[in-house]
Amino acid sequence: MNYSSNVTYLTLEGHVELEKYRYIYFLLSLTVYLIIIYCNIVVILVIYTNQRLHEPMYIFIAALLCNALSGTAAFYPKLLIDLLSDPPCISFEACTFQAFWLYTYASAEFTLLSAMAYDRYVSICKPLQYATLVNMSTVKTLLIICWVLPACENGITMILTYRLTLCKFKLNRIYCNNYAIVKLSCEDTTANNSYGLFTLVVCIFPPVIFVIYSYIRILDVCLKNSKEFRRKALQTCFPHLFVFISFSVTSCFEVINSRLEAKLPQILAMMLSIENIIIPPLINPVMYGLKLHEISNAIKSMMWNRKTHFVSN
Repeated sequence: MNYSSNVTYLTLEGHVELEKYRYIYFLLSLTVYLIIIYCNIVVILVIYTNQRLHEPMYIFIAALLCNALSGTAAFYPKLLIDLLSDPPCISFEACTFQAFWLYTYASAEFTLLSAMAYDRYVSICKPLQYATLVNMSTVKTLLIICWVLPACENGITMILTYRLTLCKFKLNRIYCNNYAIVKLSCEDTTANNSYGLFTLVVCIFPPVIFVIYSYIRILDVCLKNSKEFRRKALQTCFPHLFVFISFSVTSCFEVINSRLEAKLPQILAMMLSIENIIIPPLINPVMYGLKLHEISNAIKSMMWNRKTHFVSN
C-alpha cells in the first residue's frame, strides 16, 4: 500500500473482528501494559534503592526486567495506536525497526538468562571462587555482551530484509516480524532465510544448552549436599528456572506460529504471536518479587513505609 511516492505502508491484518471489539481490545491492552510497567518498575526500583541488593544476582534480575520493559515498549504503544486506527498500518521502515527491536529483546532475554545461570552455577558449584569469577567488572562485561551481540546479529538480519523489494503489502499479524516481512517480497529470499535460520540457531541454542548444562551441574552438587543446602539452592534457582522455561515455551510457540500462521485459525495465530510479549513480562517481576525473600521483604518494607508516611500526614 503506497500512500505517497516515497513511503511504503503495510497493513496489519492479524486483528480478530477489530471493528466489533476495538475498544475492548484497547482497554485490555492498556491495562496489561500498565500492569507490566508498574510491576517491573517496582522491582527495579527496589533493587536500585537498596544497597544490600547491589549484588550480581539482583543486578542481572534488574537487567532482565529492563529488557522486558524495552521489549514491551516496541509492541504496546504501536498496538494501542493501531486499535484506534482504521485500517492499522505501518511504514516499511518502521516495520523493519519494530521487528529488529522485538528480535533483539527476545535474543537478549536468552543471553541474560544464560548469564544468570552462570551466576547461579558459580554461586552454588564454586562458592569459594564466586567473588573472583563474578565481580562487578564481569557483570558489566556480560551485560554489554547480552545486549550488543543480539543487536548486531539482528541488525544484519534487518539490513538484509530492508534491501528487499516488496510486491505484497498485507501482514497477517498485529505486529511486524522478520519472517512475515520477507514473505512479502517478490525477490529471491534465500540469503534472508539462510541467515535468519543461522541467527535463530546462534541466538537460542547456545544459551539454552548452557542453562541446561548449568542446572545439571547444580543438581549434581545439590544431591551431594545437605537438605538445607538444597533448600537454599532451590530458593534462588526456582524463579530463574521457571522464567527460563516459560520464555522458552512461549518463544517456541512464536517460532512455530511464524511458520504455520497461514494454516492456523486467525484467533489462535494472534494468541500465539503475542504470548511472548505478554506472559514473560508479567511473570518475571511476580516470580522474583515473591519468591526471592530479599526482594519481597524490601518491597514489603517500601510499601509499609509509604503507608506509614501517608497515615502520619
